[in-house]
Amino acid sequence: MWHEQLKGVALVRGLRVIDMTLFLSGPYATQVLGDLGAEVLKIEPLTGDNTRVLPPNFIGEDSAYYHSCNRNKRSIALDYRTSEGVKLLEELVAKSDVFIENLKPGAMARSGITYERLKEINPRLIYCSISGFGQDGPYAERPAYDMVVQAMSGGMSLTGERDGKPVRAGIPLADISAGLYAVIGILAALLRCEETGQGEYLDISMLDCQVAMLSYQAAYYLASGKVPGTQGREHESIPSYRAFTARDGMEVVVTANTDRMWQSLCEAIGRTDLRDDPELSGRKARYEQRQRIWDALETAFVSRNADEWVQILVAHEVPVSVVNSLDRVMADPQVRHRGMVLGLQGPAGEQLQVAGNPIKVVSHPDQTHRYPPPLGEGTREVLAELLGKSEAEIQRLLAADIVREWIPASKEVA
Repeated sequence: MWHEQLKGVALVRGLRVIDMTLFLSGPYATQVLGDLGAEVLKIEPLTGDNTRVLPPNFIGEDSAYYHSCNRNKRSIALDYRTSEGVKLLEELVAKSDVFIENLKPGAMARSGITYERLKEINPRLIYCSISGFGQDGPYAERPAYDMVVQAMSGGMSLTGERDGKPVRAGIPLADISAGLYAVIGILAALLRCEETGQGEYLDISMLDCQVAMLSYQAAYYLASGKVPGTQGREHESIPSYRAFTARDGMEVVVTANTDRMWQSLCEAIGRTDLRDDPELSGRKARYEQRQRIWDALETAFVSRNADEWVQILVAHEVPVSVVNSLDRVMADPQVRHRGMVLGLQGPAGEQLQVAGNPIKVVSHPDQTHRYPPPLGEGTREVLAELLGKSEAEIQRLLAADIVREWIPASKEVA
């Protein structure tokens, strides 16, 4: 059975999730739930999740992009555009706790799959929709992807060198944040369901999530009316919180954001005169003298290589890091120690490495994870074990192209 194949504690053991999501926001949310121990049934069209073929990198038949957000799931290839496919989906919903989709508003309804209908089948169901702009409002029916939402939310206007053109964040912030907010909402709704016995409909908008993440930048604008521009390498409020160029050309980020850290930074760079200067005593004074501070720190940092500065500043207890490239990140001893480079073995022996699960269960540090499933890998097992379908019925569904199953290459040859 599913959980017998996993080692360690499953925080949400027994939770079953119907995953009808594509691309990143939804698959990331369901992967998090899978990491926590949920049984995730990934319902795919017969041709598969379209990210399976997304270039440029592939492991086996599926893309690295697909592998990045689909571990700990079972794939069921199902044509839910047909009435018989919808019926099978409804049977699965009756035995599940959560239903999550991230299609454009109205797309599920065109197949007859609505919250109202599924609620009749399972009154305790938590139904979660992730979309670009939510289920209502003037933009509700617009399509959206991560970069569009980064732009519309204002986050992109803050990202880039000062006085330069805005750039998108190098990671998919809009997708990931929507996925994480969806997980938070789902877990909260499940707790409420324990009290009321009633399910809930959750409407997660990528735009809402990104606006929420504007955090203090939104507060600054709403308080002052001043429109901020690209932030560059500096912090709006703290001059000793920025990146500096070292002698070897690498960037060193320092975040000395308290009086004590400021004093330690001055000592580390050999500028005790700055530490003792009454004109630089206190945050407000340093803010007003920020250009002077930047000039002094830029001159200091160019005198040594980046890794030397890291050693010196760590010894002075100043928060610091080189701006790491991904090769340095994946080899970093702290990242490795925390299990954040996760190795998985595929059904054909292929080796996969992906970013790991950051939620560490201290009482059960050893966790195992399932390789992202090939298309239809769980179809037969789920139909038989969960829905009680006979072998003859499964064969009929396969022959009618209502479902498809994955056949290992070894069996195809045989």
